[in-house]
Amino acid sequence: MEKDKSKKAETGSLLVAEPFMQDENFKHTVLLMCEVSKKGAFGLVLNRPTGIMMHEAVDDFPSEEFMLYEGGPVEKDTVHFITTRGDLLEDSIEISAGIYWGGDFEQLKTLIDTGQVGLSDVRFFLGYSGWESGQLDSETSEGSWIISQADPEWLFIDEPKQMWRNVLNRMGGNYKFIANLPENPNLN
Repeated sequence: MEKDKSKKAETGSLLVAEPFMQDENFKHTVLLMCEVSKKGAFGLVLNRPTGIMMHEAVDDFPSEEFMLYEGGPVEKDTVHFITTRGDLLEDSIEISAGIYWGGDFEQLKTLIDTGQVGLSDVRFFLGYSGWESGQLDSETSEGSWIISQADPEWLFIDEPKQMWRNVLNRMGGNYKFIANLPENPNLN
């Protein structure tokens, strides 16, 4: 099956790992691209919960309900976030229609504490995924990534472990076939 290798990742797009990617950092992952420029790219893995709650990782975090996700293999001592409520946050950057990256963290904690931002509005990440200039274009042209447009409804689903298959299924066509390939075809 031939993938469209002419598509380029852009800020706000999703990268979906090709089905047989061997790199354990990215196997069956979906990444939101927060910034793509000539200098490089920055993205967050959307579908790898760490099992750690934000209140366990960040002092004085106002809620016990927010899971911390693995954003990628780079700088695993940093916390990042995406939200649908960037309109309420100073310094938040809209990366796609209705999807924002970052912003004033203290202000976000207040919005969570007062109930103005809830579980379906924000996701937190430990670390990030990064590419040097030209690296992502090279990986995309090699077929390592399938590129899709991000949809705010996809980003905050309750079943992150099914996200990879769900995004491919929603893309339709041949991607539905890819979504159902066994992880190890030798076991088929």
